[in-house]
Amino acid sequence: MKSYGLLLLATSASAFQTTTVSAVRSAPLQMAAASEAAADAAITPNAAIKVAANGMSLLKPIFAAEASLQAAVLGGLAKVDPDEVKAAIEFEKKANGVLIYTYGLSPFSSEALSILDKSGYPYKNIELGAEWFLLGGEESQTRVELGKAGDFGTSLPKIFVGGECVGGCAELVNLVEEGKLDETMKKAKVSKKGAASNKPNFLSMFS
Repeated sequence: MKSYGLLLLATSASAFQTTTVSAVRSAPLQMAAASEAAADAAITPNAAIKVAANGMSLLKPIFAAEASLQAAVLGGLAKVDPDEVKAAIEFEKKANGVLIYTYGLSPFSSEALSILDKSGYPYKNIELGAEWFLLGGEESQTRVELGKAGDFGTSLPKIFVGGECVGGCAELVNLVEEGKLDETMKKAKVSKKGAASNKPNFLSMFS
């Protein structure tokens, strides 16, 4: 009986240890997920801008035709090389974890920049001009090339994370509201400003 009791005690202790270690291991993951959701929830997009941005998507064919015509005329006059423009965009995409192309007077660009500022992630902003109708030849061609990145049209802003286009203002708002902004950044290995790359973790003893 004494041996049987000791066996039960050892089994119970083993089960408790396994459960405890499992709980300790899963706790950081749960905390990280909760932290990401809380970070996204802390960003409150402008509701009016969101509605307007979604409405702009209906005009994509019109804007695409206008952008191509503008690039053909102004780009032709300025003798812009489309390949050079494309190469410049690719360079910026590879050099920056988060890259955004904007218009200086666009409320959609301003909203996207505001969201990125609040997110805490570093980014590079390339302002093509004050607005589309004030673009020069090279900027007009850049607008057309940016329009080829995904099915997001030629409107700005245009946002790239880890070299991949995630869309414009409307799509960025969706990422925030769905709690997926931090997840998207994490997948692209983009860290927040001031985040330490290697933090000591006392929980590593359980791995």
